[in-house]
Amino acid sequence: MIIPIIVLAVVFILIATRRIGNIRLQIWQIMLFGAIAVLVTGQISPVNALLSINIDVILFLFGMFIVGEALIESGYLNHMAYRIFRRAKSPDQLLLAVLFGMGLGSAFLMNDTLAIIGTPVVLLLAKQCKLPPKLMLLTLAFAVTIGSVMSPIGNPQNVLIAINGNVANPFVTFLRYLFLPTVVNIFLAFMLLRLFFKKDLQKCEVAHSDEPIKDYKLARLSKLSLVLIAALVTAKIFTVLLNIPVDFRLTYIALIPALPIVVLSPRRIEVAKKIDWRTLVFFAAMFVLMESVWESGFFQSVITGLQLDITSVVAILLVSTLLSQLISNVPLVALYLPMLMNAGVSASELIALAAGSTIAGNLFILGAASNVIIIQNAEKFGETLTFFDFAKIGVILTAVNLLVYWLFLTLGA
Repeated sequence: MIIPIIVLAVVFILIATRRIGNIRLQIWQIMLFGAIAVLVTGQISPVNALLSINIDVILFLFGMFIVGEALIESGYLNHMAYRIFRRAKSPDQLLLAVLFGMGLGSAFLMNDTLAIIGTPVVLLLAKQCKLPPKLMLLTLAFAVTIGSVMSPIGNPQNVLIAINGNVANPFVTFLRYLFLPTVVNIFLAFMLLRLFFKKDLQKCEVAHSDEPIKDYKLARLSKLSLVLIAALVTAKIFTVLLNIPVDFRLTYIALIPALPIVVLSPRRIEVAKKIDWRTLVFFAAMFVLMESVWESGFFQSVITGLQLDITSVVAILLVSTLLSQLISNVPLVALYLPMLMNAGVSASELIALAAGSTIAGNLFILGAASNVIIIQNAEKFGETLTFFDFAKIGVILTAVNLLVYWLFLTLGA
């Protein structure tokens, strides 16, 4: 039982330090080491390891990576970013525009989607406005995490809660409980980032330049892909709102928009070669390691042994936030949700689980898949965030976020 926990601890430490002696390690390599370690030591069988890999998540990311890479290669993404952010005339306005724009966008296009297409955008803004890339990467990471809290399709764990938790009118319910505290938390993220990067923001001179489109045919196909994403998200929302019994998987929202590029673009092979395969390896390895940890039963026994009132809002927020760092938020929700359902909880407790498991992404890098996507994507452009870059702001922000959600959920119950 203890070997998977030891491996997980080593993985966590290596992700924090990113090196062994003089050898520099990348996040995907560390997670792959963890998966191989539990396989070699027999903590999970090869068959169970293969079955543990969530193909829907891998395909979703693959489809979005194809669209994202086409947007970058065509130059249309930078052109679109100029049109969206050109009205920001000061550093404060730019930060608020990114936080609210990416945050609200993640509520309906999913946080992983915004992490994929948002990374090159914020790095371009950092370059144009002479801002630290770390500031803009942190801004994006916090924005897509906080923003995705308030929607049942903002992230995979919210989808799981909305469906398996039998949440009535999920869009209305999530917005009723979470819209106002989410807006407050986005603004608090702005205040905190402004405090930590005060000197850099004072030196900044906001400047925007309209980047030229490099490949008009690929740009047109990329634009078509974005239209398809918006149309499919809208269709997904209506199937949920109208309770239409259609198996409309989130995977389709990524794979169908990728088809115009894969089928019609002569640059399909070039685009496919440039997508972030390392992140796909990371997720496949993460599923294997986390399944091994799950099978050990360690964290299940910890929750039972603590003898907490696991149905109280404060316990749900704290347990889901902390354990999401160790077993990831989707497995955590898969573990916690049946416990809450068996206890006969109300909507506010289910919403607390959504808030806690999602806002966990602001604590440490491994708290959210979107953080890993942003960092791996940024490293393609020569930029990165370390564990400590993230944690020194993320720990404070998470504490503040949890307090805000606790207050709103307690007062609104």
